[in-house]
Amino acid sequence: MKKIVTVIGARPQFIKAAVVCRTIRKTGGIQEIIVHTGQHFDDNMSAVFFQEMEIPEPDYHLEISSLSHGAMTGRMIEKIEKVLLSEKPDLVMVYGDTNSTLAGALAARKLNIRVAHVEAGLRSFNMKMPEEINRILTDRISDLLFCPTENAVKNLHQEGFNSFNSQIHLTGDVMYDTALYYGAVSSQKSVILDKFNLREKKFILCSIHRQENTDNLQHLKSIISALNNINLETRVVLPLHPRTRKIITQNHIKLAFEPVEPVGYFDIIELLRNCSLVITDSGGMQKEAYFFRKFCVTMREETEWIELVDNHFNILVGSNPAKIEKGYADFVGREISNEIALYGHGDASIKITETIIRNLS
Repeated sequence: MKKIVTVIGARPQFIKAAVVCRTIRKTGGIQEIIVHTGQHFDDNMSAVFFQEMEIPEPDYHLEISSLSHGAMTGRMIEKIEKVLLSEKPDLVMVYGDTNSTLAGALAARKLNIRVAHVEAGLRSFNMKMPEEINRILTDRISDLLFCPTENAVKNLHQEGFNSFNSQIHLTGDVMYDTALYYGAVSSQKSVILDKFNLREKKFILCSIHRQENTDNLQHLKSIISALNNINLETRVVLPLHPRTRKIITQNHIKLAFEPVEPVGYFDIIELLRNCSLVITDSGGMQKEAYFFRKFCVTMREETEWIELVDNHFNILVGSNPAKIEKGYADFVGREISNEIALYGHGDASIKITETIIRNLS
């Protein structure tokens, strides 16, 4: 039996891997070993997703977190290499654009093990973003490039990937598969609306975690100022990343509303389904907003999901409080009616699994 090692470590990767893991096990013929780097270690950011989404428990938990980019990536490479030398897989699969992604790809490539990158070809064209560096380097050393959008495929063509020893596959987005699958049962699995008294009430769903916002105090203060003003009119629900909470607390930044602890995926779906608007700096939540037909105000200067902006479902406002508040005023309460198949048809995990099987046979 052929063997693959899947390397994951952060909340978005748990979500993406859930449906692919399920499809691999349902299809059969491949043994999958799961390595959790520990990049997101808090139970609310990690364990809850494995439990709720029925992801198999990791075969290896590396427990690497709370380090600088260089130290974290280096430690991950060292430990992943040991796993790969022991397991001797035929392929290593990585997801997205985190330090775990790059570390898994580098460790595999150094051992001449083939690499598959799920969510390949995305570009923000901002080299100050750690995620952009991770994306570009991971793509360059991957053998199988699974692209979620036509724009992602176009980016790889423009960068000359046709002349590299790699395969480019347009699969659609596995996060859309996930939203469809778990969205069908989320209302039975979540009590978040009752817990926070949100049923039948208007609220804004917000998230803040990007380094360019959390590590720049002026940006963070501007964002909080805008959210405080918005909260005067419409309640802001902000599941707060532990790192962001720590920065806000340490710098005595005044929140006019009470943030909530990070929540599980079923809760996120119900918040998305029932909110009036999404305000975020997350890449994944921009798409999740679209999956549930909500407009999105994105607190970044650029996005890798450019098709959402091009179709006017998403607006980029950076950390400018006036732009954030105008985006809120323009979009609040509106729902997307002209749905377009921007991210495939919910069968990305099947296409990925079938392609891997063909390449390993």
